[in-house]
Amino acid sequence: MANPDFLDSEPKNTHFIAAQASPCDELFIRTQPAAVDHPCRRKRLALAATILGSSMAFIDGSVVNVALPAIQSEFAASVAAVQWVVNAYLLFLASLVLVGGSMGDQFGRRTVFIAGIALFTLASAACGFAPNALALIAARAVQGIGAALLVPSSLAIIGAVFDGEARGQAIGTWAGVGAITSAVGPVAGGWLVDALSWRAIFFLNVPFAAVTIALAIASVPNSHKLDASQRADWPGALSAAAGLAALTYGLTQASARGFADPFVLCAIGAGLLVLAAFLMIEANSHQPMMPLDVFRSRDFTGANLITLLLYFGLGGAFFFLPFTLIRAHGYTATEAGAALLPVPVIMGLLSRFTGGLTSRYGSRALLTAGPGIAAIGFAMLALPFVRGSYWAGFFPPLAVLGLGMTITVAPLTTTVMSSVTADRAGIASGINNAIARVASLLAIAVLGIVFVWSYRAMLSARLDELHVPQDARQTGKLLEPDTQSAAAAGDAHTPLRGPVALAEADAIADALRAVALVSAVCALAGAGLAVVTIRPRK
Repeated sequence: MANPDFLDSEPKNTHFIAAQASPCDELFIRTQPAAVDHPCRRKRLALAATILGSSMAFIDGSVVNVALPAIQSEFAASVAAVQWVVNAYLLFLASLVLVGGSMGDQFGRRTVFIAGIALFTLASAACGFAPNALALIAARAVQGIGAALLVPSSLAIIGAVFDGEARGQAIGTWAGVGAITSAVGPVAGGWLVDALSWRAIFFLNVPFAAVTIALAIASVPNSHKLDASQRADWPGALSAAAGLAALTYGLTQASARGFADPFVLCAIGAGLLVLAAFLMIEANSHQPMMPLDVFRSRDFTGANLITLLLYFGLGGAFFFLPFTLIRAHGYTATEAGAALLPVPVIMGLLSRFTGGLTSRYGSRALLTAGPGIAAIGFAMLALPFVRGSYWAGFFPPLAVLGLGMTITVAPLTTTVMSSVTADRAGIASGINNAIARVASLLAIAVLGIVFVWSYRAMLSARLDELHVPQDARQTGKLLEPDTQSAAAAGDAHTPLRGPVALAEADAIADALRAVALVSAVCALAGAGLAVVTIRPRK
């Protein structure tokens, strides 16, 4: 969302879907002066190009979640491999998005935008043709690099092409279409998975990318930042990517190996050391991608900690919810995608109303109430009655969660932007953007441990109740597919197949409840941080 002062001259926007965009995404648009090589005479086509480009990146980040069960079944992939299908994308998007913005300033936003689209599209085709899980993960990583180039450049292009009131209208159009595509994306992706294959969600990017590149070449001027640095902070970007990769890899392996495993300890320790080195690099760099002095502001630090906690819970819940709906409750991929609609729809409908509450009640009050309501929504997902019935079980928690996020986003953005000077607005919004994505990255890894360990414990207890012999148990059959052993065990214990399958489904549902409880605690901690860190309204 954008600064309320700026919104006075523009339509209130409704952009966003959980875990894919930070509250400050569109603030890349207006924070830097641009030099335009030639005037833009086809502004509507330029706007269409930016909308198509950014929509591909946002949709691809969320639509894959509904395809994960199908991907896991086809490749007989482990839980860790499925997590990395999403994490590989988030890792490089989060760690390189700030560098991607500076490259657009330096080399020209159209140039970097088209390069990002091309790289993203080639990686999408590689995802569609992936012969195994490892190839898919590698292609998803390249997709993340392409998204890190195209997302900030696409937003900055709008700032260079439009001026004054027209810029506000363009932002509103971009935000509105973004909200629609973010809401419809998982549903459409689920339909493609059901009707064709999970591979179709990646191949669909190819024709859209061709149209986007053609529009960009025909209509977008190659704008630059007037005082852009001639050197990107590659040491910072690479150390951030390496540190997050090692830390995330160690956490994903911990679900299978345990934290006492030397390999897990080494990976987590190495990740923390490299991230510490990243902070030292940023502290001593002349052109850091994340200048640490902005964190001297208590409001800025508090707002970003709230972002980290809230989007941690949101990213984890929205990763495991479609998986649970499909695996445990028998939803189709289309139904699982549609099940997520209450959050973006409620945010879209209420954002105009809640946007004005910040000036009336102040950010501190809303950043306490919003995450608190979101915590209630998460906690409701953990209640025993949340089972197969969507309207009675899943819709109420998601509606409450959507309300909590709607109350939170506008004051969170206001706090981030008002805590820095105007010339550092781009840096502030970029950092908040990256933190939201890092939160989702860590959530999938950490809450994956919660999910897998809870599943195993619950399944073991249910199989004990069924008096299933130890040698006949298929613990992890759904989470860790092994078709040969599963078939062999099924032949030997055919009478147990029905009860065991039901026990597995119940264990998956219980594992989601454990994830939802952790998410609720994180959101509640965010509300508490707002009280402690955000200055009260004067």
